[in-house]
Amino acid sequence: MRGYGLGERLRWLDVSPCKICAWRKRRGASNRHGCNLPHANWLLPWERQAIIDFYLEHEDEGYRRRAYMMVDQDIACVPPSTVYKVLKKAGVLRRKGGKKSRKGSGFDQPDAPHQHWHIDITYVHIAGRHTYLTTVIDGYSRYIVASVLREHMTNADVDLCIQQAHERFPNAHPRIISDNGKQFMSRDFKELLGIHGFSHVRTSPFYPQSNGKIERWHKSVKGECISSKYFGTLEQAAEVIQGYIDYYNMERLHSAIGYVTPYDMLWDRKEQIVAEREAKMEAARRNRLGQVAG
Repeated sequence: MRGYGLGERLRWLDVSPCKICAWRKRRGASNRHGCNLPHANWLLPWERQAIIDFYLEHEDEGYRRRAYMMVDQDIACVPPSTVYKVLKKAGVLRRKGGKKSRKGSGFDQPDAPHQHWHIDITYVHIAGRHTYLTTVIDGYSRYIVASVLREHMTNADVDLCIQQAHERFPNAHPRIISDNGKQFMSRDFKELLGIHGFSHVRTSPFYPQSNGKIERWHKSVKGECISSKYFGTLEQAAEVIQGYIDYYNMERLHSAIGYVTPYDMLWDRKEQIVAEREAKMEAARRNRLGQVAG
């Protein structure tokens, strides 16, 4: 090849001068290939199928709640964003249409249990007639403190619910938040709060969103429990509703408090549970990377 310039030689070899420069720059470096390298976020086939199967088996739950349920039950340790991508790619993700929230800023949010107790009454259709469900919910943990189902909506029934709440947490002295219903403006109600050392504040008239935490509870208990069942008697309804309250407090992951149960939030276990989930997901990522790389 003597007597020929570099340019002519490169033309014969069909190699561009730019490629020669690139080869010179990486002289001494290890060879690399252009394929995608496995990383810890890749899912294994069984994980994808487990996510889809669990989602289809729990149709009443949103994908975020289901993601944390799968972590807690050691089914698939992946974050909600990954669950969303898997479900969307599989074509099984169902979206619920929602309306824009009209909530105001409301009260300063509590930073510990038993600072705010919300109380309200809602209609419940039982055995062909209207009955009344009175509930006290803790504003910090969303824990149902007390609930009373009665045929009539009287001052005594509201007082009974407050009394039950006090008996379960006798050392609590919360602010009671209610609407402007006549039961919450009665002399007996004010005297009972005074006896137990509770303060009282009422929401703005004609603005139920300011008591939105308990309004959300009403939506959950009606949609997830009452509307799907038939009750022959008030006693039967009370028993079923109490069963749902136990599930709501102890098992159901609540989206507004970081997908832990109200019970765990009440007893300050949220940070521990979040740390355990992160540890599980990190272990799953390491295991996934090892299997894909192998």
